[in-house]
Amino acid sequence: MKVELTFTEPLLGTVIGNKEIFEEFIESKNPKGIESKNEEIDALPEIEKASTAFARDIDGKPMLWDYQIKGFFKEACHAMIDTDTLTNEELKSVRLTGYLHKRTIDRQIFVMPRRIKLNLPNGDGKLPFCGRPLRGETKRGEYIALARSEEAPVGTKIEIEIITLNKKLNNFIMRWLDYGALLGMGQWRNSGKGRFSWKELKSE
Repeated sequence: MKVELTFTEPLLGTVIGNKEIFEEFIESKNPKGIESKNEEIDALPEIEKASTAFARDIDGKPMLWDYQIKGFFKEACHAMIDTDTLTNEELKSVRLTGYLHKRTIDRQIFVMPRRIKLNLPNGDGKLPFCGRPLRGETKRGEYIALARSEEAPVGTKIEIEIITLNKKLNNFIMRWLDYGALLGMGQWRNSGKGRFSWKELKSE
């Protein structure tokens, strides 16, 4: 299934601007993924270390990684499970229960290409930054910090191919994509950032 996603709200970058911190983060999550680690570090743009941004392809254009789409699928699937609109029997039949859904998405659903180009509406590849306050609670009380993220504008598009080993998963994938109109992807998505619409692309 080939689809086009169009972002109806700005999409914020998630890549940490400091290469040393990013390398430590990747190793903590995937200590054996040395090849993948080097690939992702090489794709880091040169930005301020206190900012987040988009990775860059070999031409220096902003992009997403395939696993970011799969991460969205996991979040959308979890939301679907929480709604109780499907019975446990329906979820078990495709191994999308609360316990199994992440493993199923990892092992039976694949997103192509590995590097997903952001097709920007302005075409020049220059992106603004979005700054916002972050609030949190600690034992010492509330704290406020500032966050700054590279921002792809409304109208940005991506094209991906979604391959499944179980065709019964296609209907679920379409429901997850519909969820993108409510909760998007990327940084600050709870505020509405990263929302998108989608359409299926017909094979030529």
